[in-house]
Amino acid sequence: MRVHFIAIGGSAMHNLAIALHKKGYTVTGSDDEIFEPSKGRLAKYGLLPATQGWDASLISGSLDAVILGMHAKGDNPELLRAKELGIKIFSYPEYLYEQSKNKKRVVIGGSHGKTTITAMILHVLQHAGVDADYMVGAQLEGFDVMVRLTEKAPVMVIEGDEYLTSPIDLRPKFHLYKPDIALLSGIAWDHINVFKTFEQYVEQFSIFISQISGGGCLIYCNEDEELRRICPGARSDIAMFPYSTLPHEIRNGVTTVNSDAGNFPLQIFGRHNLLNLNGARLVCHQLGIHDLDFYKAMVSFKGASKRLELIAKNDRRAVYKDFAHAPSKVRATLQAVKEQFPGRKVTACLELHTYSSLNKEFLGHYLGTLDPADTAVVYFNSHALQIKRLPPITANQVIEGFGKTGLEVFTESSLMVDRLMKENGDNGVLLMMSSGNYDGIDLKEVAIRWINL
Repeated sequence: MRVHFIAIGGSAMHNLAIALHKKGYTVTGSDDEIFEPSKGRLAKYGLLPATQGWDASLISGSLDAVILGMHAKGDNPELLRAKELGIKIFSYPEYLYEQSKNKKRVVIGGSHGKTTITAMILHVLQHAGVDADYMVGAQLEGFDVMVRLTEKAPVMVIEGDEYLTSPIDLRPKFHLYKPDIALLSGIAWDHINVFKTFEQYVEQFSIFISQISGGGCLIYCNEDEELRRICPGARSDIAMFPYSTLPHEIRNGVTTVNSDAGNFPLQIFGRHNLLNLNGARLVCHQLGIHDLDFYKAMVSFKGASKRLELIAKNDRRAVYKDFAHAPSKVRATLQAVKEQFPGRKVTACLELHTYSSLNKEFLGHYLGTLDPADTAVVYFNSHALQIKRLPPITANQVIEGFGKTGLEVFTESSLMVDRLMKENGDNGVLLMMSSGNYDGIDLKEVAIRWINL
């Protein structure tokens, strides 16, 4: 098979390209810009384009398929050439379904927790020796790639994103997977550039439920108000399994799950992660994994990359980073740190980086999310606003949106770092929350400096 990727540098796209290369396909690709880590990983497998930019001559009748990334535009010359030649064009969600349509498909959806729940399931399946293909949105410890596709694996576990499929297919990605086992973790309005109202956003999850295979099942968080409203009674031909927070205790900074199978200390923490854990447990149960085996495996689970990931610590201080960016994620992550480290001073630093978070009309949804922090800092970069073609926002608008007394706002990362270095005193935790990179700061270096103040 010969496959060409238009916009090969994307996070999901370059991982799919590597997966097909590992499967023995001949893979080519193009992009107008490729950044790390995609650039280095593509180069490692000999898949990095020789030049940047689009070139219609790369598209020929010898190709079996073209896979189109969301980064490309509808007038992309390679896309137009592929249409002219009648070559089959897939989005990457379509291609994942094509590769998994004869497997049992597990799809993890929801506004938050998708990556972590998917990572938990894959960790347990690996521990249990269950062969599974997968697509997950973060690099996981013990897994070489973020996408795996084989002929023999009977199961495929997919992180189901609700964002758009491609420039020529405006359906949410998770509408294309048709799961046999589905999980929904919760609904909190996101992607307001696409879903203009909360009602329109919620409708996408109802459509997802309608796509579950007959005789399949839906596992959903019973602590989420919207899921309690739309899930029960939505389908009579599938099984419904609601879940809630697992019983637990926190002692000396360690969270222990108390279950019928026994008591199990975890390396992760936070009520939202205990919800994620219970959802993952029910999925694994559907795949034949008993609770005792599930919990034994989870004792060694360290979390997905950038999900409450420990960056540096000593006996006085600790620094964590998290992918949190939407209001519900920020609230849950900060609350988790406060509960895990009672009595410690928590400094929360949030970067506004997504379309929604940089939209002045959306800022009010962050009201109260940083209130538990002892010190709260928000950073945004005007360049991100320009790229997303959004009107400027001001520090005062950010302060008003969050409603946090003493909130400090920065638009230069060097000044933000200087401010963080003034947080003196022992027994502190620094929480860095972003789906970006704070304009390229070395977070590891910042963390080491901070714990040694």
